[in-house]
Amino acid sequence: MTEVRTGEAHLLVVDDDERIRGLLQKFLIRSGYLVTVARDAAQARKLLSGLDFDLIVLDVMMPGEDGISLTRALRQRMQTPILLLTAKGETVNRIEGFEAGADDYLVKPFEPKELLLRINAILRRVPQVSSADPVPKVLHLGAVRYDMERGELWRGDQPVRLTATEAALMRLFAQAPGAAISREKLVGDLGREDVAQERAVDVQITRLRRKIEDDPKAPRYLQTVRGEGYMLQPD
Repeated sequence: MTEVRTGEAHLLVVDDDERIRGLLQKFLIRSGYLVTVARDAAQARKLLSGLDFDLIVLDVMMPGEDGISLTRALRQRMQTPILLLTAKGETVNRIEGFEAGADDYLVKPFEPKELLLRINAILRRVPQVSSADPVPKVLHLGAVRYDMERGELWRGDQPVRLTATEAALMRLFAQAPGAAISREKLVGDLGREDVAQERAVDVQITRLRRKIEDDPKAPRYLQTVRGEGYMLQPD
């Protein structure tokens, strides 16, 4: 059986194909990982500027900056493991990826189980990535920013007051940006009698949106994912 590393490992999946991005996110979350997704190199750079990841799954063929160029740039400032995905299987392309600093290389199409095996193998080789200068854990939500270490929400230079329940929700969402969290899980993780019903969670989400969103009725950052729950999608 495959040994799956669960719990603390946080993956960043970067792919311009929305369908593949969504499928990989769901599969890896079911396999026990925290998963954040990015649609291109630019969005990946924003996420990497505010969050630490245990591994990056990176598509090579993307519009704009491609995966190999991004890998080369990231290697100048971080040692986070990188697994490249590409439709090209020629030896020269694999060599180019490894020379850029990639840890492994997987050719599309591939079996999801093979991706999982390779991720597990990389994480076993690199059990913990540390940095002498840790990146500040800050999520940017338009004009609002959330300091993950302090649990503080700011709009410009003004702090935004959060109730205890709102603060607990922000902590839960910030642990897995870009991943949908079900109402049932939110109820269980909050573990409070006054929010022990899914409807009560909906009310708390509405209140939290008023503090985050420019237009709470058309949320950009705290999104509803039909049939799955809610998702925090930072810039």
